[in-house]
Amino acid sequence: MQSLHSPSLRVSPLGPLRKSSSNAYPHAGPRGPRRVALPAVRSSAPAAVSAPRREKDPKKRVVVTGMGLVSVFGNDVDAYYEKLLTGESGIGPIDRFDASKFPTRFAGQIHGFSSQGYIDGKNDRRLDDCLRYCIVAAKKALEDADLGGDRRSKIEKERAGVLVGTGMGGLTVFSDGVQNLIEKGHRKITPFFIPYAITNMGSALIAIEIGFMGPNYSISTACATSNYCFYAAANHIRRGEADLMIAGGTEAAIIPIGLGGFVACRALSQRNDDPQTASRPWDRDRDGFVMGEGAGVLVMESLEHAMKRGAPIIAEYLGGAVNCDAYHMTDPRADGLGVSSCIERSLEDAGVSPEEVNYINAHATSTLAGDLAEINAIKKVFKNTSGIKINATKSMIGHCLGAAGGLEAIATVKAITTGWLHPSINQFNPEPSVDFDTVANKKQQHEVNVAISNSFGFGGHNSVVAFSAFKP
Repeated sequence: MQSLHSPSLRVSPLGPLRKSSSNAYPHAGPRGPRRVALPAVRSSAPAAVSAPRREKDPKKRVVVTGMGLVSVFGNDVDAYYEKLLTGESGIGPIDRFDASKFPTRFAGQIHGFSSQGYIDGKNDRRLDDCLRYCIVAAKKALEDADLGGDRRSKIEKERAGVLVGTGMGGLTVFSDGVQNLIEKGHRKITPFFIPYAITNMGSALIAIEIGFMGPNYSISTACATSNYCFYAAANHIRRGEADLMIAGGTEAAIIPIGLGGFVACRALSQRNDDPQTASRPWDRDRDGFVMGEGAGVLVMESLEHAMKRGAPIIAEYLGGAVNCDAYHMTDPRADGLGVSSCIERSLEDAGVSPEEVNYINAHATSTLAGDLAEINAIKKVFKNTSGIKINATKSMIGHCLGAAGGLEAIATVKAITTGWLHPSINQFNPEPSVDFDTVANKKQQHEVNVAISNSFGFGGHNSVVAFSAFKP
């Protein structure tokens, strides 16, 4: 949710910006010991450059074996992607509360959510939706990974962890608790107020439910959250600290205080007369993002562990990166350095050259500054954009904040496995500087070689992850 045209939030950076020593993609090979060169024997030969190398060790290769979600299009991954492929908009009027006095009265609100079979009734009534969404998504991902119910006895639970983050946490529980305090006094605050409001409880409750005793925490980096979680989860596996991780993001902020807060930031579209066309990334008439909600979760394993238990391998996580613009609370750096360097570092971590990437699932929120800043940063990394297709999942489901990267990672993996890219809808009057194929308004068939998925958040948090088809 970074990159707003928001003068009311503008603050001066604390001190001068530092210049990076290099913007180039770092491929230089290891150098030998430093020596003093004699004037007569200096070499004019260029430094050796090594090609990027992908991980070969099956203990360090990370694969995706399960996917689970809760979305405006339901809780089934295939049905979700089919809706995306048809270009259906999930945006409509808010009816969860009276939004008639708000300047924005629509969102990607989930209707008819049911946790039946995944959360018992007593707990379901107490939990914040943020927690309900992530528990259901995680259990569905485990089922997809052939780890439902008794099948989890196959794995060593001390080496299985959970890392599901959220940008806002249990906002409904928090809002209700504050209201009870003001109106009725402290004795009317539920004892679940603190446990269900704090951001780590999603990961904790999943682990308590399924018995995973490995690394367990949450990350909260606004709308970059899910990709931060994927990156950290993969690194736990690569370092040998876990065999398997449940990772992703969850969010449920479509309540009065959540809507009001983003209205106050001047962040949201106000296209109340036509909500389904309100989220229009890269369109010259865009006027802000559209709130969404849900959860997106992956099961990530070392290749060795997945093969040992005969897991269904869906795709391979190649690598990722995280960094910070160190610039502004909500606006992107004008030079795009944070985003472009994050993409470069993700490719380095993945062992991928820029020329291998031919699909980008963009952050693309439909904000005035952010959409073009991301495009400009991408152009710095990928010198030839003719073979790259780029699309915007948020055009159909809205901006799901901390869950956005999770839902978009699933869309990215489905693009790899199906060979079809979903459209970016609402492309009516495209920005001339966006000289990519944005898969405008209609799905396209495309064999994905390497895909990256971008997520950026308030505070200048940048995160990029790379996926490909699994090849033994």
